[in-house]
Amino acid sequence: MIVNRFGYYWLDSWVLANIIQLATQDFCRRYLNRKNDPCGRQYDQMTQAARSVPANIAEGNSRHSTSRETEMKLTDVARASLSELANDYLNWLLQWESVPWSNKSSEHQSVSHIQLDYPTYKDDVQHLSSIHILKQKHKFDEWLHSGDSIKEANCLLILCNRLIMILGKQIENQIATFRTEGGFSEALAAERLTFRIEENAQTGAPSCPKCGKPMLKRVAKKGANAGNEFWSCSSYPNCNGTRSVK
Repeated sequence: MIVNRFGYYWLDSWVLANIIQLATQDFCRRYLNRKNDPCGRQYDQMTQAARSVPANIAEGNSRHSTSRETEMKLTDVARASLSELANDYLNWLLQWESVPWSNKSSEHQSVSHIQLDYPTYKDDVQHLSSIHILKQKHKFDEWLHSGDSIKEANCLLILCNRLIMILGKQIENQIATFRTEGGFSEALAAERLTFRIEENAQTGAPSCPKCGKPMLKRVAKKGANAGNEFWSCSSYPNCNGTRSVK
């Protein structure tokens, strides 16, 4: 995963989320009106849910290097917003006494088999990524510009479900990374420990009597020596070697 100012621009999930947002905005403009949405609440809810998806993917990816926990939470928020939007399209079909296309139908297969191109932009990222998004969106014009709300809702429902699965895998990868590398607090603790080991090595700290690694000066928190300093192995708890400061 690319992590920088524009890291999320390379994510298929973010590109697909933008396609869904653009298509949802177009769908709501053309099919929601004062008769079927007199207060405009459906319009607001659908467009806001669609906006939430790319926004949270972007924010989550931007927090990758500082807070893995926040990254996972925001990715999950994006997935939840997408599930809400998918349910709106399902409801639209049911309102018209229609049901989603079967997974085995030719229509479903045609939409599902369309793959997104991999981004090739290296610089001028915002300009080129916008061209990329529109180009990928045009792959679905046969359904999204059909003028048939049932066909368009079916296509968008398929895209929503597809992105829900992608985000699910993205969260699984984030969890796996967190398990092996930890989060921001763990990274800070490791950095602090490394600094203390180097600092003690420079000031003549003794070596551990058990494993030979540099020792760190700590303060006993309990027991008969509570409050007193002592030397502790830097690899604790893997090694419990100690020395008296005196």
